[in-house]
Amino acid sequence: MNAPTPATPTTAGPTAAPTLAERLHGTPAPGVPRWAVRTAYAITLAVLPSCLWRIGGFVLGLPLLDHGPTPPDRDPASFDGGWAYILALSVVSEALAFLCFGLVARWGEVWPRRLPVLGGRPVPVLAAVVPAGLGSAALMVFPYAMVMFAQGLTIRGDRDGIVTHGWQTVVFWIGYLPLAAWGPLLAVLTVHYYRRRTAR
Repeated sequence: MNAPTPATPTTAGPTAAPTLAERLHGTPAPGVPRWAVRTAYAITLAVLPSCLWRIGGFVLGLPLLDHGPTPPDRDPASFDGGWAYILALSVVSEALAFLCFGLVARWGEVWPRRLPVLGGRPVPVLAAVVPAGLGSAALMVFPYAMVMFAQGLTIRGDRDGIVTHGWQTVVFWIGYLPLAAWGPLLAVLTVHYYRRRTAR
């Protein structure tokens, strides 16, 4: 007796449900390599520690820095609404870092359909490349800022910047050193986006 022939699997079937990451950041665009997507995630993760440090030190009052020698009018948390400024700065920083996903996701190539007028139309290449390129150039200031801080100076060369001691200094560097990678990583994604979009 012949064994029953197994049923031939069909190629058609339900598409996989989007992952949580795809729902949050968007589905990667066709032709985007995995390294580019990981680079976009790396940018958002590089910005997060400094945001947490600012909120912890200035808003929550954690002992992450020495407020003593800082004149009251130079302490960002001392003026009215200082905590709101710190929170806004942190939120805006993460929002700008999130925009880098537009260089690897579908919504960075085609305007989302929910947008009026533009919805469903291709995103002009320069509309993404010019802001991203200018942003990456501006963000190159962070490596310079880290060098200045290592010498006990502010970015302007003053000696009355943030004061940390011992373990506070270690925590500060853990929080802020990753920012030095933001500009270079964004530059890499910008060049890749331009080459990928113009090669079609």
